[in-house]
Amino acid sequence: MSNGDIFLGEFIGTAILILFGAGVCAAVTLRYSKARASGWVVIAFGWGLGVMAGAYTAAPLSGGHLNPAVTIGIAVDTGKWGKVWVYLLGQLVGAILGAILTYLVYFAQFQANVRETTTAEGLESGESTEDGPVATLGIFSTVPEIRNPVANLITEIIATAALVLPILAFGLTKGLGESGMTVLIVSLLVVGIGLSLGGPTGYAINPTRDLGPRIVHTFLPIPNKGTSDWGYAWIPVAGPLIGGVLAGLVYKAAF
Repeated sequence: MSNGDIFLGEFIGTAILILFGAGVCAAVTLRYSKARASGWVVIAFGWGLGVMAGAYTAAPLSGGHLNPAVTIGIAVDTGKWGKVWVYLLGQLVGAILGAILTYLVYFAQFQANVRETTTAEGLESGESTEDGPVATLGIFSTVPEIRNPVANLITEIIATAALVLPILAFGLTKGLGESGMTVLIVSLLVVGIGLSLGGPTGYAINPTRDLGPRIVHTFLPIPNKGTSDWGYAWIPVAGPLIGGVLAGLVYKAAF
């Protein structure tokens, strides 16, 4: 694979991943969305289907890593580091584009993210019917339920290792890659991680999945968007990278 193919594949695939993933978060979170308050199960499946769509699209060009933790885990196992930077660059730029596209899809909902009175009945009764602005960072990036840097970091390390190690092991099953089923199984794996391990931090398990959209959130003109929380941003980057390295080392030693 050429550097151009790798960059293009990872760029397009990651953009699709983030469009689906951030898109389902926007659908569940934003006021005036038909999917509002659909819940965590919907979010987990949305991200899993985003992985499926992005990886199947990118696979012919780049192999469809879409995640620096996966790229680095493979490099740790194989010892091939020469093209890692191309994968990572494509993934980051693609994540930025995917976040921008999500903003455009939900532009009207983001613009409606203001404090407003919702019912005339509320005004007549004298009750407060004002809905506060919706915090928007969770649409783009991860936000921990309990802010504990050590616990949050450990969660991201374990969850990412639980992603990368099976991905590496899937390559041992003859015919799985040839049949095209690997991507589908990885997509279901992502859903499973979201349902089982995503509760504490929102399961970044992918540095660029969090970093690219967080950059976009910082600069987007979203009314009442709230903080971009850069004080937390190192955890969903460092945790997945550590988890990817550990998974690669375990795979190399055990398999």
